[in-house]
Amino acid sequence: MSLVTKLVTLSFDNGPDAEVTPRVLDVLARRGIRSSFFAIGKQLGDVGAQKALARAQDEGHWVGNHSWNHEVPIGEDERADTVDREIVATEKLLADLGCPTRLFRPFGGGGKLGPHLLSTAARDYLAEHKYTCVTWNCVPRDWVDQDGWVPTALAMCAKEPEALVVIHDYVAGSMKHLDRFCGELLEAGHTIRQAFPESCLPMRAGVAQAGLDAITTL
Repeated sequence: MSLVTKLVTLSFDNGPDAEVTPRVLDVLARRGIRSSFFAIGKQLGDVGAQKALARAQDEGHWVGNHSWNHEVPIGEDERADTVDREIVATEKLLADLGCPTRLFRPFGGGGKLGPHLLSTAARDYLAEHKYTCVTWNCVPRDWVDQDGWVPTALAMCAKEPEALVVIHDYVAGSMKHLDRFCGELLEAGHTIRQAFPESCLPMRAGVAQAGLDAITTL
């Protein structure tokens, strides 16, 4: 396969996991790759998961907030205290663990983009607290196709001038193919970088960017 994308950013969602995340970090360290880990608050009740996330930060990966429960997209969550339950609770726990808490990735429900991602209350909270909101443009659904996601991801990356890939560091079956994926990207001449594409940042340090209205229930 001939790939045309030269810039690829890797990000890991829905962890950390005490067993899988350290193996992911081993691959990234061996390859000299830095990435981002968007943590779910409820995962951090496990001490091993906490240690894995601390290691990720110590090794230069960025750590972000991916909500507490990851069950209902915030723009569709009708509870009056959704921001406190999903964003603030995770933010506090990440802060207690010594992690920065100014990256937020909304839950899309299978990788879908749209106004279901944020409520106006969530948007306003993120703006007030100067968050950078990070979306995506490449979701190979590795949690579903655990053995076949790599060629899917490569094909998706080929369609994007700057790819931001979402994969999942809690799915052991998927992550056993991570090294192969990184190797095939590098062999094709890609640069795997840590920076996010501007097109995937609808909010930067609390300031609205292009595309924010498109992911907010107004």
